[in-house]
Order: sequence, then structure tokens, then C-alpha cells
Amino acid sequence: MANGPIQTALCWSDLDESNSQRQTHHPPKLERQRSMPLGDIIRESQIWKSIFRHPMPLDRRNRIVVMLTNFFLHLHPVSIKKQGIALSYTWCMGGVTFFLFLVETVTGVLLMFYYRPTLEWAYNDILSLRDVTSLGILRELHRWGAHAMVITVWLHMYRVFLTGSYKPPREFNWVIGVILLLLTLLLSFTGYLLPWDQLAIWAITVGSNMARATPILGHEGPGHALLSFGGIDMITNASDARFGLLGARFVGEETLNRFYVLHCVAIPLAAATLMAIHFWRVRKDGGISGPL
Repeated sequence: MANGPIQTALCWSDLDESNSQRQTHHPPKLERQRSMPLGDIIRESQIWKSIFRHPMPLDRRNRIVVMLTNFFLHLHPVSIKKQGIALSYTWCMGGVTFFLFLVETVTGVLLMFYYRPTLEWAYNDILSLRDVTSLGILRELHRWGAHAMVITVWLHMYRVFLTGSYKPPREFNWVIGVILLLLTLLLSFTGYLLPWDQLAIWAITVGSNMARATPILGHEGPGHALLSFGGIDMITNASDARFGLLGARFVGEETLNRFYVLHCVAIPLAAATLMAIHFWRVRKDGGISGPL
């Protein structure tokens, strides 16, 4: 009984010592984080790991895993032949064309804020975009980017033809490329009318008149009489390919509105979809084909 208070005091002193050690002792993980650089701390955080599920692609295994699990990178092959990406072989025309498409998309969206597709405002808005808005730089970027994109698409197709990259198993992707070429030309054609000046109006008039001679679907083309039922012609100047393109019998406000929608919405969406398929097929067909 006499030792009771002494034992109690010792117990309390042990408890205080234990608490002080607990306060000064840090978990190993916390100690390690304090000694880590800021970049490593960020990469070890739960937020980072929830977005990037795999470590840095420093070895072949991690490179493969990152390529296969990334939304953007999975469209590309894990590995390709070194000669297949040589600038002297590919000319980089496919990549340049895609870059110009992105430039056209960004500048086109910005131009839509300042352009109104009506007979009253279309020409005046173009004058403003040429001289006032963004000092004319925005419209010129869009205009010259469109010219450059047509050139790079042709050069890309020319390179693919010269190197035989259209041969099996890449025939399907060649067809996709031809359709993308046609869509690029249609983008230029529909955008040509939007300034709504005399040059644009008469150029579209001449260009659309050729649609009258479309086989079967043009009212002046061969075979249009085949689409006659009970003596009624299904293909006339009010229902043929030219009318479908212009939205009217002559170039007018209906045509301007139709070309604006095609140029800003329909054709770009179709082109973007086919580009994704095009890139995906490049990967599935074994990457960029090697030299002949």
C-alpha cells in the first residue's frame, strides 16, 4: 500500500513520455513526402492517380500501357518503324493538314461571333472583319489556312500514291482519305460564298450550274429520265442536285444560310468523324506503311 502513490506517479510519467514521443514521431509516409520534390508529391497524390492511372512511360511496358489506356493516344500505334516517320518519306503532310484543320476550327468559331449570314449584314460584317475586328488578322488566318489545307491534302494524297500506301491492307483507309479530300474541297466551296460579294455570288452560280449535269440527279444530266413515274418527272429544276445544293433555283438568302450551316456545322463534323476513323485505321493497319 505504501508503494501505491509512487507506482501511480510512475505510470503517469510513462504516459506523458509516450504522448511526447507520439507527438514528435511522424509516420514514415509523411517523412518521405516531406523529403520529396514538389513534382513527386503531386504525382503521388490521389488526384493525380485518379486522372493518370499509370506511371511515367519510362520503359517499354509503361509506354504500351499508357498508349492503350489513354483516350487520345490509343488512336496511335504503340510502335512504328523509324523509317515510317522520316520527314523525307512522309513529308508530314498528314500532320500539317490536321494542324490546319484545328486552326480553321478555332478561327472559324471566333469568326462566328462577328458574322451574320443575312443579305443585310453578311457583306458589311466581312468588311468589318477585314479592316476593324482583330485588325483583319483573324479572317486572314482563316482564309490563308483554308488555302494551305487544300494544298497539304493534295500533297498528302500524292505522297500516299507515290509510296503505294493505298495498297492492301490499307484500301479502306485510302477511300476514307479520298472522302476527306472531297470534304475539304466542299469546305472551301461553301466558305467561298460567305463574303457575299460579286465574286462569291457569281462563282457559286457558275459552280452550282455544273450540278445540273449530274448523272441521274441533275435535270440536264444523263439518265434523269429514268426517274419518271406515270409521266411525272421526279428530277426537275426544283428538285435536282443543284436545287438541293442551293436551297432555291437561284443563289439567294436561302443559299447563303444553307452554305453557312454546311460550312460551320455539317461538313466539319463529318470531317472530324472521318479523321478519327482515319487515324484509328492507320493504327489497325500496322502504322504508317514503309517505303516501297
